[in-house]
Amino acid sequence: MARAAPWLIDRSDLLAALDRAAARKVTVISAPAGSGKTSLLRAWADRAGQRRRLAVLQVQRGEEDAQQFWLALLDAVRHACATAGPSAGTPDFNAAAMVDRVLSELAGAGGEVTLVIDDLHELNAPEALGQLSRLLADLPPRVHAVLTTRHDLRLRLHQLRLAGELAEIRAADLRFSERETRLLLDASGIALSAAGAALLHQRTEGWVAGLRLAAISLAGHPDPERFVAEFSGSDRTVAEYLIAEMLERQPAVVQDLLLRTSLLDRVNGELADVLTGRPGSERILLQLADAHAFVESLDLSRAWFRYHHLFGDLLRLELRRTLPEEVPALHRRAAGWFLRQGRVVEAIRHTQAAGDWPQAARLLAGHSFSLTLDGQAETMQALVRAFPAGADHPELALVRAMGDLAQGRLDEAAAHLAVAEAHAETAPADRQRRLQVAIASLKLSLARRRGHLAGVVEQVGLLASPVTGESDEDIALGSDLRAVALMNLGIAETWSGLGDAERHLREGAVLAREIGRPYLEVSCLVQLGFASKILPFATIERRCREAITLAERHGWGTEPVVAPALIALAGTMVWTGEFDEAQRWLQRTARARQADTGPDITLLVHIAGGMLQAGRGRHHEALQEFSTAEQLGSQRADSHALATRVTGWMVATRARLGMPAEARALLAAVDDERAGSGEIRNARAVICLAEGDPAGALDALRPVLDGTAPVIGDVTVLEAQLLAGLAHRELGDRRAANQAAERALALAEADRLVLPFAMTGARELLEALPRHETAHAALLTDILDVLRSVPGGSSAPAGTEPLLEAEELSPGELRVLRYLPTNLSRPEIAGELSVSVSTVSTHVRSIYLKLGVRDRTSAVQRARELRLLAAGRAR
Repeated sequence: MARAAPWLIDRSDLLAALDRAAARKVTVISAPAGSGKTSLLRAWADRAGQRRRLAVLQVQRGEEDAQQFWLALLDAVRHACATAGPSAGTPDFNAAAMVDRVLSELAGAGGEVTLVIDDLHELNAPEALGQLSRLLADLPPRVHAVLTTRHDLRLRLHQLRLAGELAEIRAADLRFSERETRLLLDASGIALSAAGAALLHQRTEGWVAGLRLAAISLAGHPDPERFVAEFSGSDRTVAEYLIAEMLERQPAVVQDLLLRTSLLDRVNGELADVLTGRPGSERILLQLADAHAFVESLDLSRAWFRYHHLFGDLLRLELRRTLPEEVPALHRRAAGWFLRQGRVVEAIRHTQAAGDWPQAARLLAGHSFSLTLDGQAETMQALVRAFPAGADHPELALVRAMGDLAQGRLDEAAAHLAVAEAHAETAPADRQRRLQVAIASLKLSLARRRGHLAGVVEQVGLLASPVTGESDEDIALGSDLRAVALMNLGIAETWSGLGDAERHLREGAVLAREIGRPYLEVSCLVQLGFASKILPFATIERRCREAITLAERHGWGTEPVVAPALIALAGTMVWTGEFDEAQRWLQRTARARQADTGPDITLLVHIAGGMLQAGRGRHHEALQEFSTAEQLGSQRADSHALATRVTGWMVATRARLGMPAEARALLAAVDDERAGSGEIRNARAVICLAEGDPAGALDALRPVLDGTAPVIGDVTVLEAQLLAGLAHRELGDRRAANQAAERALALAEADRLVLPFAMTGARELLEALPRHETAHAALLTDILDVLRSVPGGSSAPAGTEPLLEAEELSPGELRVLRYLPTNLSRPEIAGELSVSVSTVSTHVRSIYLKLGVRDRTSAVQRARELRLLAAGRAR
């Protein structure tokens, strides 16, 4: 906030009232234009700033976008508290999360902070006012807020008022007294009689702006007494009269600058030079600001200025009266300057004000992706609403489709995309390709939201190639558009199982980082972790955690954008038997799902929830989750990749609950193509086991085990081996049961898979496996630890035999042993196991002693000889 004008009179009573108000949570200064709100606030800030930190936000004129308001407020708080952190806009704005971020910054400030929001009446976003009410109610201790507004706003402050935590200063409090009027005249060097001063106060009714205007007009007037006697009327009439007087007393060049630049919300010297057509504007603006002629500097460097609202309004009236034919050309010049500076919204607004609607439509459509990425979706829709009703601007169909997609109006989005597609066919060649790429990208997004990705392959060639242009602006726009296209393409390919999702998402992430689009980078990295289905779980976990860390750095840790990584990480934890950790990640995914994340994530949450419940032995809850997932999957136009597995699990869960007849009824409804899959054959085997028919189970499993049945992945084969082991055990063939269990452990070793053992109820099968017959003793110990922790799993292991030629290792030692073949250091092993380094060192010394070796290499070799580790394999 710029410093208060040095000539302002001392309004000590009001300043003291503000000081007293600072003991409460919130102060509201509500009064019409020209009442002196900002001047008072600046005078108080000069004093208060010596004792407390000030976070000052001046709301932009006509602010339509809640996200822009909150980002600016967050930046103001961070500036005041000298804290750093990125604050980029996002297409998916979570206002509640943003309020939490601001509150967290204020709570961690350590000391007194005053939050100042000036011109709050300019905020035209009702949802932002609702969230601001929450912020004000929840302000941390030692934080005070001051709001200024021209009129009362719909802020829910009644609880603060009842609690005595709200102070209010109104127009009547701000009016000058007759004594203050005399002080102002004296400070301005104006000689006026006591009667004249009293008359001036009476005519202006103590209205601050009127008195300031009068002081400017009276300075140097040949007959001040007559001047005061001649004007009267309402505030507006007085202002118009006094401003006209002030303008007439200015040199022609100053009058011309004020009028031509009055159509701007704020102005600097370079922009003023463009509108006046001559140099030297910055010097004039500085002189006007120093003279306090209703021109205010907005920054410490005094590069940007604005006119007092009332002054600006009346200047614009005078501009339209005296230079009406030049107004459109002035707006076009301003639009060109703003466009060259990359200030697209201002450029579009001035193009609209110039009446050049076709050009405004082209600008808005051309920059729509960039504006969306900047978090200005609401501003875009406000710009669309500013176009004349009924005007035919097909370029706007693209913008309307983006708005419909954001609001979940999928049918309307499809209709607008059809209009945009028809327009693109007749668009000029230099714009046609960009339009086609933008439309294709939105069609992919729409298809994903609808669960209908059958046509994704058709879009690959168009979206994967660069969008070229000749100018820097074209290149920037093309980069934004291509990054969005690669992201949408990669997401669609991930869910459809088509194309090269890995490559496109990686290219999208690299491009997003290069062009400074963190939201796109996070989106691509999140999906990259989610798309890593064929990679080791360790790689999936690492990618997901990297994406989540980057998202948290920007405050998006519970935003919809990060939901795929959250659910992928939860799923990984379920597969590896870390059920409590998985539960925490699922809960965090649920928070991210409070916004619309689309049907895909909801489907996966229920699948992961079913897996978690099944792993914990809670089959009723698992069945409910799998059934919900099955129902959601059936609503998709395309069958999702996990549909057959979900059906198999749902059938198997019914059988495990003692409902084999219902399970067979579900099985009978499966189409012939899926009925021969490994997943459905496994489910049939579970039914046979539940019915006491182990031979039938082996018959069902045979095509899975010999590789002739199609499977989604090796997990299906692992599950089949365990079911076969259970069947052999029922038939009394212990050797075959042990062999099946060993093959299952071999398949589970690389990723440390635990869930299949829990879901199939394989604990007794594993406990019967002699340690000397397995090459996976450490993994076996880990799995049994998990299985014994689930309900009904507390009995001691049976059938175990001592190790050959070595003293038996403890479970902790076996866990450490599994990491010795790797390149991990002892601190890194400690980090992996969540234990201290000294614990790892103790276990290593004990391992060396029991195995009769002196070093790590020898320990690994000896462990392999004893079949404690698989030969040549490390996790």
